[in-house]
Amino acid sequence: MGNFQEATALVRRSETEFDAELDPQWSVGGKLHGGYLLAVLGRAAGELTPAHPHLTAVSGSFSAPPDAGPAQLSVEVLRAGRGLTQVRARLAQNGKPCVEALLTQGLLDEADPWWSGIEPIDIPPEEDCVPTPVRAPGAAFSVDLMNVIDQRLDPRTVGFAVGKPAKAGVISSWQRLGDGADWDPLSLLVALDPVPPVSYDLGLSGWAPTVQFSAYVRRLPAPGPIRVRMTAGDVGGNRMDEVAHAFDSKDRLVAQATQIAGVRI
Repeated sequence: MGNFQEATALVRRSETEFDAELDPQWSVGGKLHGGYLLAVLGRAAGELTPAHPHLTAVSGSFSAPPDAGPAQLSVEVLRAGRGLTQVRARLAQNGKPCVEALLTQGLLDEADPWWSGIEPIDIPPEEDCVPTPVRAPGAAFSVDLMNVIDQRLDPRTVGFAVGKPAKAGVISSWQRLGDGADWDPLSLLVALDPVPPVSYDLGLSGWAPTVQFSAYVRRLPAPGPIRVRMTAGDVGGNRMDEVAHAFDSKDRLVAQATQIAGVRI
């Protein structure tokens, strides 16, 4: 496996059921990436909605972390309208539910926004940013996701790597798919859940498992890299919120997400 299309490929078992082979490369510290898992569910939803091929919104809950390898997906169309189709999907493994999502399918285009109050990311040129390694020096785990994603972090937000976090609750990056493919509505879900989590910029290291994740895809991205800004709003009770905005090469907002993640304080 490796590229995004192969890693999210499905085999149909029935009209509403699919088999998937979850790819270990799309993982962080041995745990499959949350955006990747939602993209697999999005692939299944799209199989049932040919008139509405694009994911436009998803809200997913993560009840158990699946392992790489075989998984089973079931999809139910809740409502099929002229402009949108609403779908429920579940990913299970060995009979145990792992991820459930409500998805809205539609038809996106490349049109510019009529109005936007969200400013594009202020980030240095891609060549001046810091590549994210698969295994950072001294790290206790590997980020295999960086074998398939080319991510370069804003140097102003990587002080955590040398024990000097900015503590602004912001991490920004350039991102490309490692195989050179262009971003699409499903792969954007991976970009909206970047690593490291924004808690690193607050001096809180360690795994930040996603509990609930909601994303909106606004338009088809232009070819080329995207820029992603992730911010934290409130941290406490061993939970934090993370808000991500992704902009394409034309400075347009193409997707956004909010998630609640675990954090060890």
